[in-house]
Formats: sequence, C-alpha cells, structure tokens
Amino acid sequence: MNKRADGAAVGDARLVAKDLDVTFSLPGSRQAHAVDGVNLEVGAGEIVALAGESGCGKTTLARTLLGLEQPTAGSVTFNGEPLGRSTRALRKFRRQVQMILQDPAGALNPRQTVYEAVAEGLRIHGIEGSNEAEQVMEALSQAGLRPPERFLMNYPYELSGGQRQRVVIAGALALAPKILVADEPVASLDASVRGEILALLQKLRDEFGLGALVVTHDLGLAWNIADRIAVMYLGRIVEQGPVEQVLKDPQHPYTRALVSVLPESPLADEAVVLSGEAPDASSIPGGCRFHPRCPIVADGRAAEAGIEEQCKSQKLQILTSKPDQWQVACHYAATRELEGVQPAGAESESRG
Repeated sequence: MNKRADGAAVGDARLVAKDLDVTFSLPGSRQAHAVDGVNLEVGAGEIVALAGESGCGKTTLARTLLGLEQPTAGSVTFNGEPLGRSTRALRKFRRQVQMILQDPAGALNPRQTVYEAVAEGLRIHGIEGSNEAEQVMEALSQAGLRPPERFLMNYPYELSGGQRQRVVIAGALALAPKILVADEPVASLDASVRGEILALLQKLRDEFGLGALVVTHDLGLAWNIADRIAVMYLGRIVEQGPVEQVLKDPQHPYTRALVSVLPESPLADEAVVLSGEAPDASSIPGGCRFHPRCPIVADGRAAEAGIEEQCKSQKLQILTSKPDQWQVACHYAATRELEGVQPAGAESESRG
C-alpha cells in the first residue's frame, strides 16, 4: 500500500461507475442521453484515460463521478460505498477525489495569492491548523513548484500557464486525495510545458500511489500517460483495456480511425478521416450507434461478413468494468477470433 508524505494511505481507493446513465431534458419533450450505460473503474496507483471526440459525454461522466451531476440511473461508489448526496457526504468524498480543471487561469481567483489559493481547500474542509503553512508548502513542492517559498505571495498573473496549472494541482494535493479527475489538464497549455504536467501526474502515481482519471480528446496524450484507456462514443464506452494493447491494434472502427491519424501512428498506412459529426445525444441511431459513420459499413466489409443489418438494427451489450480485460463493443469484432479481446455481441435486453 502506498502512502502520501503525510501518511495517508491510498492503496485501496477505487472509484466505480456502474450502469451509469445521465439524461437531460430538452425542449419539445426530448431527452439527451449524455451518458448511456457506462461501467468504469479508477483505482489507486493507475492512470485511466477517458478518450473520445468532443461531445461524446466524457466531461458529463467525469462531473457525475465527482457528484456534480446526478445520475438518472446506475450508481457511483467510492471504496464500495455509494456516493451520498448530502452536503456532508459530498464534502467528505471530495477530500478524497479531487478535480483538476482544464483552464488554470479560470480555476484560480486573480485576487488570491498562491498561498491563499492552495490553503483555500484546507479551510473549506475544516482541516486548517497550526501546520497550514507547512501543508501548503509541501503541496507546492509535490506539484513541482520549488522552492515553494518563492511562489507563496505571487498572484496568478505573475505565473506562467504551466506554473498556474501546478498551483491548481497543489490545491488538490493539499487535501491528500486518493484519486484525481483531470479534465483536459494540458489542453490550454503551450506544447512546451504539456509534457512536464503529464510527467508530474505520472510521478504522483508512482511516488504517492495516486489514481487519476484523465479526460482527453487526444489519444496521443492517452498513449503517453495512461495505464488503461476507455474510448467513449455518443454516451457509451465502445472499447477499453490496457492502453498498449488497445492503441497498438484497436478493434473498434471508431478507435481505429482516431488512432490512424496520430503522428507516427502504427496504423498510418490505413488513415481514416471520419465523415461528418457524431449524431446529437437526443437522437441516437438504432443498432450500433456508430454505424452511420462506420468505415466497415461504408466500404462493404460489414455486408461481406453478413452483419450489416445487425450493425444497423441490433444494439450491442454494454461493456462491463473489468480493469485488466480488453473489451470492444462491435458486431464486426464479434465475428472474429481475436486473441486477448473480449467482444460484446448483441444486447440481450432493450435499453434506451
């Protein structure tokens, strides 16, 4: 079991979504299924990437895991306990599961010094005390701002983008969390400092056993930082498993298309540019929700395999949450014998 410098054990932490649905009401009695039957686990000492195009439901899923959105169905548990909805329960939970926002400039109060920004969480959670200054400096050091005394009285505008993001991370670390949820943590940063922030997240995993869910549209980032990956499309996870297996030879045509256009992609010879945009979450296609954009349907391979009608009319099983298992929800993959891959076939019972 790993421990933080302050002695907090993190080895048993596990954040779990089970059969999670999040539905929003729209004008005209329509409903948007932003998250539609998701099973996902994030444990201590691992980095899980949640990847997919913009609008696929990644951020809504992350917000629901943090208790910022309420699920329509399914559950979120932490260490086997259901996520409570009371202010007291959420406050206790958020000491252990902290969020890192995409835009550090927006996350920091421009009128607060670095010291005040990092100490704020300690005060909100009622853990301020005589060692507050020590806790703040320790968090800044863990976030890579050394010597911490140099930064304590700075304001956000006096820092670089990378330094501001480190202050945000320090604010989370001050509470000794067990899991971080990072929503596009480097998207707003210059390319020159992105690698430094990603290396910091890996260091926190390796040295302190912290777990992290990293939300990203960039599969290249996921490849560099994650232990496991879950690829999301239109509210559902369509492929998940160990990152090296999934991204070296993806089996879902959506994942394959995304990987094929990466720089130095192992699939560069078969680069696929997906046509159009994902359908609206209020009008999810029947059958496999990816079939209107699927290259395998478009080029006739689905018809040759005798599954085109299945792709267009039969829904797929929801992937289970098995951290070490490579899973894919695809009718075409289900027709092939793929070593180490667990394909999901047609759904046995109807869902929305």
